[in-house]
Amino acid sequence: MPEPQQIGSPLWESSLEKEIRTVMEKGVSLEERKAQVRPIELEFRKKTSAPRARNLAALCYLKTLGTPFSPFDLAEIALVETGGHRLSSKATSQMGALGVWQLMPVMARHHGYTPDEMRDDEKCAEAAVKTLAQKLDRADGDLEQAKRLYCGTGRQADAYLKKIKETHTILAAHLK
Repeated sequence: MPEPQQIGSPLWESSLEKEIRTVMEKGVSLEERKAQVRPIELEFRKKTSAPRARNLAALCYLKTLGTPFSPFDLAEIALVETGGHRLSSKATSQMGALGVWQLMPVMARHHGYTPDEMRDDEKCAEAAVKTLAQKLDRADGDLEQAKRLYCGTGRQADAYLKKIKETHTILAAHLK
């Protein structure tokens, strides 16, 4: 007996396509993910060129597929980390963190990348997702705590989390 169709899933969707959809969604529907791309692009455009904003927004979507993270999660980190530096792939913090998602060289290496590869937006986004996943595990599944840990600990991390929440509110306002 064929499986009943889920609400919102196309009638023509095969069992393989359903399985792929399930793997790619990981708690956030593909429709919701897609809806987040435009608000991300609009906010990124305030910080960088339109083509770069579009490319970075697409990376936020693509690199979070098959993860428990939404495109907003990755965009929030980029905006807080390097929004003040025009989302530059050349951004380097005083502590030595690199790229749009500000990965420390040791963390880049831990995830199989060279520090120089953090200047490549795609590789930096991949490393950021891996880092956030590692922090999520350390935070026992608490995404808010994982984002805080992305920055570190202490007062600086508390301020960072506050900025993440403010950025989320700004992004989410575009969905209304």
